[in-house]
Amino acid sequence: MPVKNNLKMYGDVYRSAVLKYGLWDQVRVDHGKEFHLTLFMQENLKALRHDQIRRPYLQTKSTENHRIERIWPEINNRVNYPLKAALVDLLNKDLLNMEDNTVKFCTSQLLCQVSRIGVQRVVAAWNAHSIPGKEVPNYLAQNGCKVRIAEDLLPPPSEAASLYDRELSSSLSRVSQFGQDPFTSEEAKIRAEGEFCELFPDISVLYETAVHHNFQPFQDALKCLIDSTRCTVLCTVLKALLINSLLSKKDVLKHEQNVNFMHCLLKRIHCDINV
Repeated sequence: MPVKNNLKMYGDVYRSAVLKYGLWDQVRVDHGKEFHLTLFMQENLKALRHDQIRRPYLQTKSTENHRIERIWPEINNRVNYPLKAALVDLLNKDLLNMEDNTVKFCTSQLLCQVSRIGVQRVVAAWNAHSIPGKEVPNYLAQNGCKVRIAEDLLPPPSEAASLYDRELSSSLSRVSQFGQDPFTSEEAKIRAEGEFCELFPDISVLYETAVHHNFQPFQDALKCLIDSTRCTVLCTVLKALLINSLLSKKDVLKHEQNVNFMHCLLKRIHCDINV
């Protein structure tokens, strides 16, 4: 899962929202360090705002949170906590080793995709409900003043971070992933994802069952993704050795003890290469 940092907050939250909905007159955040790049870009674009009187951004204490932040307990209750409970259940049963890089990577990938479905649904419900004295957010958004920003004024995260470094003589952390990508090629990654999608074509079901405290579908999907990823990565290595005549199928059988993996690997190798 993405580690909370400046590049992720800017790219996935601020930049994507501004390009889609328009520039805010004012951005309001707490004093977290992960907002430095967002505030830097908002400051750079302040002359393009509709309301030039308001400050381009405010940093306030968490106790002075804006009303919209009150949605966060709903995000926790309807998305974060159920999915976390599903993972904790696996950990308590010693079925998930979070020290293993492949497990970390697969958990991150699936959890982010399933969480995104839940968050989108909660936000959609929030935007469609009436706020006392403020009307319905969707209605307000339609009639609000939108300052459209050209995409070249909002560079991608890495470029924006480099601009920040040059202008402020500072440096932002670029670490963003929880678990390193184990795939050695895009082809292998696509293959593993394709196999997973065949078994779990609609991951919204994983969210819907987990939020109702039925963790089994989500847990089964995670275990399947981990096994498929391991199998694909190992198959890629073994196939390369076979191609280079460094390993025979007999050697593979001799040195590999996991019967389930071998069935998967040999089936794939048989399809991919004639040895």
